[in-house]
Amino acid sequence: MSSSELNKSRRSMLILLAVFIIPIVLAKLALNQQWFNYGVTNQGQLIEDELTLAKLGLNVDDFDHQWLLLYTLPENCDEQCEKILISVNNTYIALGKEMPRVKPVALTQHPLSTAQTDKIHLNKWHIESMPALAKAAISNSQVLIVDPLGNVILSHLPPKDAEQLPQFGKAILADFKKLLKYSRIG
Repeated sequence: MSSSELNKSRRSMLILLAVFIIPIVLAKLALNQQWFNYGVTNQGQLIEDELTLAKLGLNVDDFDHQWLLLYTLPENCDEQCEKILISVNNTYIALGKEMPRVKPVALTQHPLSTAQTDKIHLNKWHIESMPALAKAAISNSQVLIVDPLGNVILSHLPPKDAEQLPQFGKAILADFKKLLKYSRIG
């Protein structure tokens, strides 16, 4: 073998090794350096402590063992609260064919005004005053996703800014669609 053929053969071998070794090294670096947020598929905050409807002072049987889109309203429902209520209502409507599996619930500390109830599909919503146990367990206004067995799974904190409401609704919708897709109950 001539030296030019030997160099060409070595170069081919090095290129072949590089093609197989470089992706493995990059993958190992990505895992060790945590370049990616792997393993997270939900948009909301996963509830780590056990929280059930019973601990909130609510009865599972009142909701026909359906998935719940539970919005806990603040003490004073101002204009931002109304916008969030409309956003949650629109998210419920965006569920489309999955709507019969989900029940939207609003826990209020004061009755909703007629102007507020006109902005949502009142016949679909279950509006209830917030029990004392729920007031103690939930410190701020949030949207909770509850499974048909009464377990609170995810929490979504409403945005302070009205421009972030579309992303807020999309995050809830993405979580709900994924849960409903993989769920056989409810």
